[in-house]
Amino acid sequence: MRYATAIFELAKETNSLKPLEADIAALDGALADSADLRNLITSPVYTRDQVSAAITAVGAKMGLSQTVKGALGLMAQKRRLFALPQVLRALRSLIAKEKGEVEAEVTSAQPLTREQETEITDVLKARVGKKINLKTTVDETLIGGLVIKVGSHMIDSSIRAQLAALKNSMKEVG
Repeated sequence: MRYATAIFELAKETNSLKPLEADIAALDGALADSADLRNLITSPVYTRDQVSAAITAVGAKMGLSQTVKGALGLMAQKRRLFALPQVLRALRSLIAKEKGEVEAEVTSAQPLTREQETEITDVLKARVGKKINLKTTVDETLIGGLVIKVGSHMIDSSIRAQLAALKNSMKEVG
């Protein structure tokens, strides 16, 4: 994604990857917590100027770096703020790659304990050979088990997936 690459390269040139990571985390949190912000970046009702002014105010209030504030302003002017979640994801990936890390997404039926997170991180680190950044989410529809995504690989040991496989195999038999 062009915006993510441009932001990353600017931050890298100015040795400001740490502040960029903080900005990404802050924006992720703001998007998760604020329905108004999610509406602002996706709704076609607002004019470019309204969106630009609002996102500039949000960036200033959050204390975001100049690089990120500038990118948000440009995205607002180009009507591309709807892509912000994907840009943040791409930035996290670029930073992790730069640091020799891999992001692993783990979805479970219930919140994981610290010990479970540590055990999963250790197993994945041994398998992948890189430092693992664990991102966990809860999806109660899994019933039990885990869904783990590391790069393009996915391991689905959820009970929901096992029941679906059983249902398919029973259809083939009968």
